[in-house]
Amino acid sequence: MTAPRPGRVVIGEPELRARVTALGAEIARGYAAEPPVLVGVLQGAFLFMADLVRAMPIDLVTDFVRLESYGGGTTSSGRVRLAEDLATPLAGRDVLVVEDIVDTGRTVAALRRLLEARRPRSLRVCALCDKVGRREVDVGVDWVGFTIPNVFVVGYGFDHAGLYRNLPHVVTLEGV
Repeated sequence: MTAPRPGRVVIGEPELRARVTALGAEIARGYAAEPPVLVGVLQGAFLFMADLVRAMPIDLVTDFVRLESYGGGTTSSGRVRLAEDLATPLAGRDVLVVEDIVDTGRTVAALRRLLEARRPRSLRVCALCDKVGRREVDVGVDWVGFTIPNVFVVGYGFDHAGLYRNLPHVVTLEGV
């Protein structure tokens, strides 16, 4: 059996750069009053979040949470587990969750419940990619970079068993 390999480009590097820059400017306008707390979901969102914060010309705070639902597979287990928690208090703060991809919606829904219990002033979600065709749980996503088809993707932070995060674009994974 052949190992899965990167395939067709779904989102090219120029499109990623342009859209992340536009998202950063748009989001910054919504948080001009007080510095928001951006909560990146590790590990997939780290590249997107790094580029996004550089595109936001406002004061902000960053922190990260690690959630697990995939293991090494290509489909979600349906169970979301908190593997690493935030260090930043959220009570009374404006919070923006930065997610790499929303597909079933289970991870965002679980994280939203967890963070809402900490009583933030506001809680919004920004996702680089949205697979609306996979949605099982209705979740609100305030900012979306790209809507993509129901294909497994790697690159620009997305991985398969820890591989391919470093690709500069988003591509399908062939052979899965």
